[in-house]
Amino acid sequence: MDIPLAERMRPITLAEFVGQEKLIGPKAFLRKAIAEDRVPSMILWGPPGSGKTTLARIIAHETRAEFVALSATGSGIKELREIFTRAEQLHRLGGKTMLFIDEIHRWNKAQQDALLPQVESGIVTLIGATTENPSFEVNSALISRARVFVLDRLEATDIAALLRRALADAEHGLGATPIKVPEDVIAFIAAMANGDARMALNTLEAAAAVGKRVTIALVKDVLQKSHLLYDKTGEEHYNVISALHKSMRGGDANAAVYWLARMLEGGEDPLYVARRLVRFASEDIGLANNTALVLANAVFDACHKLGMPECSVHLAHGVIYLAKSPKDVRAYFAYTRAKQDVEEHGNLPVPLHIRNAPTKLMKELGYSKEYRYPPTEESADQTYLPPELEGRKYVENEERPRT
Repeated sequence: MDIPLAERMRPITLAEFVGQEKLIGPKAFLRKAIAEDRVPSMILWGPPGSGKTTLARIIAHETRAEFVALSATGSGIKELREIFTRAEQLHRLGGKTMLFIDEIHRWNKAQQDALLPQVESGIVTLIGATTENPSFEVNSALISRARVFVLDRLEATDIAALLRRALADAEHGLGATPIKVPEDVIAFIAAMANGDARMALNTLEAAAAVGKRVTIALVKDVLQKSHLLYDKTGEEHYNVISALHKSMRGGDANAAVYWLARMLEGGEDPLYVARRLVRFASEDIGLANNTALVLANAVFDACHKLGMPECSVHLAHGVIYLAKSPKDVRAYFAYTRAKQDVEEHGNLPVPLHIRNAPTKLMKELGYSKEYRYPPTEESADQTYLPPELEGRKYVENEERPRT
C-alpha cells in the first residue's frame, strides 16, 4: 500500500517544520525546552492538520527519546501497562520514553487517570493531542500535570510553502512526476484547506493522480465539500452557532448569513438552526417586534416540511429578518428574575382571593373570596403576587435601547 503524500512529506526536524511560530519560534518556551532537553508533559490542542502529531515526533527526535504512539480510539489501559513496563526498563538504563496519545479527549476518566502516576514520576513524558477544548474533555488532574499548548490553524502562505516543497521533492514528494501546478492553483488549494496541511497535501496528491496539469476546476471536483471544517458535536459547532447569534444580536445581517451558510454547508441539521431562531425571536427581539416569533415559527415549519437544500433560503430569510429587527430583552430578563425568586422562596402559596372555588368547601375556606373581576369591577388595587413578593417588578416599564 502506497504511503500518502502527507505522511511522506512529514517534517522530522524543527528546521523543516512550518508555522506555529509562537510555539517554536526562536524565543518561544517550547523551543528552548527542546533545545535544553527539559520537555514537560503537554497537551497539544489545535485543529486538524495543524501539526500536532508532527511536532510530537520532532520533539522525540530532537531529544533522542523513544517515541511511542497510541490512538485513543483503538487502545486502552492494557496497552498503557505494556508501554509503562518497557518505559521503566528504559528509564533504568538512562533512556526516556515519549508517549504520544492522539485524540486523548476520547479516553474516559479511568483511562486518563491511569496515566497520572507515570507522568508524575517522569517515567514517561506525555504528549496528548486533541482537537477539542481540553478544559472540557481532559481530566483536570491530568491538565495540572501537563502544559497546554495551543496550535493555530496554519496560514495559507504556510500551506502554499508545503505544497511547493512537495512538488519540488523528487525523493518523497511529487518532484519526479511530470505534473504542472500553476501558482494560482497552489494558492487555491492552500486557501481551501482551512489551515489543514494534511488535507492540502492529500488534495494535491488526488488531483495529480488525475491529470498532468492541475487546474482549479479539477481541484474543486476533488474537494467538493470536504474542505469545510465543521464538527457538529465539537467546539467548532458551538463557536459557529455563537457567531450566528452574536451577528444577529448585533444587527449584522451579512455576517449572520455567512455563519448560517457555514453551518448548513458543513452538514448541520437545519431544524437545529431553526429551533435556535425561534428562541432568538423571543430572547433577543421579544416585545420590540412580536412578528419575529411568528416568522421564526414559520421558518421552522418550512424546514420541517422541505429539508435541505430547499429550506436554506427560508433560514436565510429568517436570519436576515431577525438580524434587522429591533431588539428588546425585557421578556428574557423578566423570566430570569422570576426564576430567581422561585428558586429562593420555593412554592409560595397562591393568595386565596385569586384561587378558583369550584366546590362549596373551597368557598367556605375562602377560595376566591373578595376577588374583583377586572372587566366589570374596580380592581386597580387588587394584588396577584404572594405577600412575600408584593411589589416585585420583573418586567421593566421602560424598554431597553433598541438596535
